[in-house]
Amino acid sequence: MAVPAAITAEAVIDTLGMKPHPEGGWFVETFRDMAGEPGRGASTLIYFLLKAGERSHWHRLLTTVEIWHYYAGAPLKLMISADGRASKTMTLGPDVIAGERPQCVIPAGQWQAAETTGDFTLVGCTVAPGFVFDDFELAAPDWTPAG
Repeated sequence: MAVPAAITAEAVIDTLGMKPHPEGGWFVETFRDMAGEPGRGASTLIYFLLKAGERSHWHRLLTTVEIWHYYAGAPLKLMISADGRASKTMTLGPDVIAGERPQCVIPAGQWQAAETTGDFTLVGCTVAPGFVFDDFELAAPDWTPAG
């Protein structure tokens, strides 16, 4: 019996049809609930992948909640800043006994950034109401919460 090849970030990106995301990493929208606000919808769902050396740069959604869901790969460090000064780090991953969590909710207006702790991490992000780029703010490349 053949041993399956190790899953690589490139294989996941190709298989899921992912494209580069403006904040860094790779994404593909998989669902948009068109009920709700016209042109926006009630919610959206994406796959999001970060490879080693990539990061989701500091950004925020101004009026919408974002829920992160861990799916595969290495745990993900998710940095969150409610006020743009202090920040905390949450680890998304499968080992709940060690303090990792499979989900994290980011309230509207809070800054967030992420990076994988290994070769890659595959997560999902649900946004409600649905994601639109008009609600997305990307911080300057060198910005970090001061605190």
